[in-house]
Amino acid sequence: MVDPGEPIEAVIFDWGGTLTPWHTVDFVEESLALAAAALESDASAAETLRLAADTVWGRSRDHHVSATIADIFAEAGLVHDEGMLTSYREFWEPHTLTDPDVLPLFSRLKVDGLKIGVLSNTVWPRDWHEDYFRRDGVLDMLDGAVYTSEVPWTKPAPEAFQAAADAVGVSGPGRCVFVGDRLFDDIWGAGQVGMRTILVPHSDIPRAQVGHTEGEPDAVVERLAHVYDVVASWRSAG
Repeated sequence: MVDPGEPIEAVIFDWGGTLTPWHTVDFVEESLALAAAALESDASAAETLRLAADTVWGRSRDHHVSATIADIFAEAGLVHDEGMLTSYREFWEPHTLTDPDVLPLFSRLKVDGLKIGVLSNTVWPRDWHEDYFRRDGVLDMLDGAVYTSEVPWTKPAPEAFQAAADAVGVSGPGRCVFVGDRLFDDIWGAGQVGMRTILVPHSDIPRAQVGHTEGEPDAVVERLAHVYDVVASWRSAG
């Protein structure tokens, strides 16, 4: 149940599967692309990196501990050259495209005086995400963003959501709406800190990434454009 006690000042979005349409990813192919950056690797490097990534993301799911690409290589016992991550970035490029609804949605929210933020569980550096947002014409519309590669926690840790509220300059999470595609990381996590929550239910979350609890969203939308109407209705009710 939405608590109308605090005014809504910001809408914060998950990235992958929310601001970008969900794509099923071949993690074997991903690990092959990642292995191209390994120094002195052998034929088993890709499989070693795949298992290392599973371990790193497992810690994110179970203990809400953040990581970077470097941590995946360290877990695999491999050394890499950041300048050789070209194949890895090229692998992910088709999965980074911003949903066409985002630009008009952000524009309408900004006209209404709302702040816009992003909170993404990611091992990528900030500049990669900013490159994609800049390419798609929405970077300048963000008031703040938290990429977990830069902080100690991942969603659903309450500290991650507090950091996102701080990043957009809002006094507390209760003044934020969170929009995401995952019932554990996004909906349960945001709800635990008092954020209103909106689910975009189009992602086929791999079983290994599903957490221990499914949150109950305050609203469900079939496309991102409808986020505006939900937020507007909550603001008018307040």
